[in-house]
Amino acid sequence: MSGILLLTIFAVISGAESWEDIEDFGETHLDFLKQYGDFENGIPVHDTIARVVSCISPAKFHECFINWMRDCHSSDDKDVIAIDGKTLRHSYDKSRRRGAIHVISAFSTMHSLVIGQIKTDDKSNEITAIPELLNMLDIKRKSSQLMRWVARKI
Repeated sequence: MSGILLLTIFAVISGAESWEDIEDFGETHLDFLKQYGDFENGIPVHDTIARVVSCISPAKFHECFINWMRDCHSSDDKDVIAIDGKTLRHSYDKSRRRGAIHVISAFSTMHSLVIGQIKTDDKSNEITAIPELLNMLDIKRKSSQLMRWVARKI
């Protein structure tokens, strides 16, 4: 299972958008992947990858990812964490009357890396989601650069 997760993360970071893309990425980069995971039997087929990933709790995966980012991210006081909200393109579903998805991201300027992200609730906005993201990342002592109007509200 850990090999499939590793494969999926590497493939998605590299631009894979489907289970078939993940399988293709694995076949192309098998020698590289063998350095980090157990792929003695080769790359699993896309159906197996999809089944394994569908068994993962998104909330638990998110929690593990945040903990991993905390471990990887140094506590250097010179780092600036930029926080901003974005609306995901093409996430609005008119036929199901679902609004667009809005996310708040925390970006480490020193590492050029998104260290955390949270989806805002449907009835919420950035102002209520940012404190939740800051608490989740435990970066209270860090300088946070927010859009001025949001910073005033917090």
